[in-house]
Amino acid sequence: MALLLFRLRNVPDDEADEVRHLLNENSIEFYETSAGNWGISMPAIWLRNDDDYDLAFSLLHQYQLSRSQRMRAEYEADKAAGTAETQLSRLRREPLKVLVYLLIVGVFIYLSVTAFFRL
Repeated sequence: MALLLFRLRNVPDDEADEVRHLLNENSIEFYETSAGNWGISMPAIWLRNDDDYDLAFSLLHQYQLSRSQRMRAEYEADKAAGTAETQLSRLRREPLKVLVYLLIVGVFIYLSVTAFFRL
């Protein structure tokens, strides 16, 4: 029976590629499911052989630890160099998108507060 190893929803492409490469390097058979045409199914990596689960899980755990350390180091380096993305830089890059999100948040707050005071 197939075992779920790794969910792919909201996972960056480079991370998914690295996980696939890790499994291929260690000769672990797997297959993937996609989100489907409407994006409502679960995209994931599944193991074909139940016996590979312990090895695959430990490899994935080690990979995720090293990736999180690498990503944190890259962020700290970007932050020190002044190139890390901030809210202000995002506002400068995409002002319309930020303003639309702020407008949506404002509408939700308005509807929540007015509904409370009408009681």
